Amino acid sequence: MSKKDLQKFGKKLRFLRLEKGLTQLELAEILDMSPNFIGMIERGERNTTVENVFKIARALKILPSDLFYDL
Repeated sequence: MSKKDLQKFGKKLRFLRLEKGLTQLELAEILDMSPNFIGMIERGERNTTVENVFKIARALKILPSDLFYDL
């Protein structure tokens, strides 16, 4: 996955998280992850696992495909 793709994914995650009214800290607590890790994903600095994509989608009450839609 290219850096540009990771950045697009991260921006989409940030948009959807904010749309749900959650801070990085709140999402991290729901996911039992580090808020630092969430920030790194949103900035396109980390490539996360498919397992985490599903966890994030469940936490945001969206479909996993919503995280990839329109990238």
